[in-house]
Amino acid sequence: MSDDRTVHIVGGGLAGSEAAWQAAEMGARVVLHEMRPVRRTDAHHTDRLAELVCSNSFRSDDAEFNAVGLLHEEMRRAGSLILRCGDEARLPAGGALAVDRDAFAGRVSAAVEAHPMIEIRREEVAGLPPAEWDSVVVATGPLTSPALAQAILDLTGETQLAFFDAIAPIVHHESIDFSRAWRQSRYDKGEGADYINCAMDKAQYEAFIQALIDGEKTEFKDWEKDTPYFEGCLPIEVMAERGVDTLRFGPMKPVGLTDPHTDRRPYAVVQLRQDNQLGTLYNLVGFQTKLKYGAQTEIFRMIPGLEKAEFARLGGIHRNTFLNSPRLLDPRLRLKADPRLRFAGQVTGVEGYVESAAIGLLAGRFAAAERLGLDQPAPPETTALGALLAHITTGAEAETFQPMNVNFGLFPPLAEEIGVTDKKQRPRGRARKQLLSRRALAALDQWLGRPAAAAE
Repeated sequence: MSDDRTVHIVGGGLAGSEAAWQAAEMGARVVLHEMRPVRRTDAHHTDRLAELVCSNSFRSDDAEFNAVGLLHEEMRRAGSLILRCGDEARLPAGGALAVDRDAFAGRVSAAVEAHPMIEIRREEVAGLPPAEWDSVVVATGPLTSPALAQAILDLTGETQLAFFDAIAPIVHHESIDFSRAWRQSRYDKGEGADYINCAMDKAQYEAFIQALIDGEKTEFKDWEKDTPYFEGCLPIEVMAERGVDTLRFGPMKPVGLTDPHTDRRPYAVVQLRQDNQLGTLYNLVGFQTKLKYGAQTEIFRMIPGLEKAEFARLGGIHRNTFLNSPRLLDPRLRLKADPRLRFAGQVTGVEGYVESAAIGLLAGRFAAAERLGLDQPAPPETTALGALLAHITTGAEAETFQPMNVNFGLFPPLAEEIGVTDKKQRPRGRARKQLLSRRALAALDQWLGRPAAAAE
């Protein structure tokens, strides 16, 4: 492919795949460079594009009252490949969008491979991309190869920022004891029975917490010891160390559930979410861990209903890298030190599958528009896409920048809030979220050039 209208995308994860799709759909030629299987990573298991290495959940799909659900809807309206394939590979998960990870990656890979404007090259881009590539989207994610990461650091003069991310274990459905476990979604959302629940009484819970604290854990190298965790993906044993009730008010909260074996609300609950379309695999929700494998097997079999659990995959931990984007990137995701380079995905400092793909969507559109001589304004900051983009490029404090999920706190205030000194007169709670969502979708449709009726 000639480089005169070509966008080079480095990395075939969620952000890279989305960026490639968006750029190609706009008419740009795309070369997608993916180093797997030529070079493996510590977290991936296949060479498929958009492989999910941690959870299989894209979180809430509620577009009216939840910011990530709103982001889902905005991306669907913008023609997102990731959301389309996520919907096609959907699994029961209450109000959340969870996917069969193998079916999802297979669908993304097949779509990208079949696109006539996309060429996939299985090769590692070691160091900075060649100078002749004058339009590049770096979407290497949190597992950026060391050579490329160091080249970027040398170019920017920045000190590397990093955090640790953990992976939850997966169990075989047939090994779960349903004489103790039961199916129910919190408050009976979705189909009402989308999760498997394992109840604990007070004594069982306290023994479990102590075992987590005492369990043998992965030791970090000296240069890793000062690396923080991302707060949204803390290992379960780290949460346990923060206080005996931390987990009972977190991933093990019993609210909205009734144990049919006792007809009472449990003291604490472990929930498992379907992980594949066949329903043969379930992951332990919120159970990211850095416990060693032997300790995981022993401790997680303390959970009632999982005494004989067989694990398809045990938990793990890996080091993730991200840029100080407010300092290094411009509002179109270009590296200020070398504007031919754009960045997308988790490496920009967004956290979460959907957020990573969302930044890929924008980077792909910006890059293609630049190549094709088109005008592609940034989405309004009143949209979820625009609020997330603005936060990582201009809105966050560079001195304290940390990975961020999309949330309504990133959105500009409503007209109803401006100038109102009496807080009681301002929209609150669900009413406020609903107003923010409706404003966002109206602004997004205008940005996309869609007639208002098309959004109904």
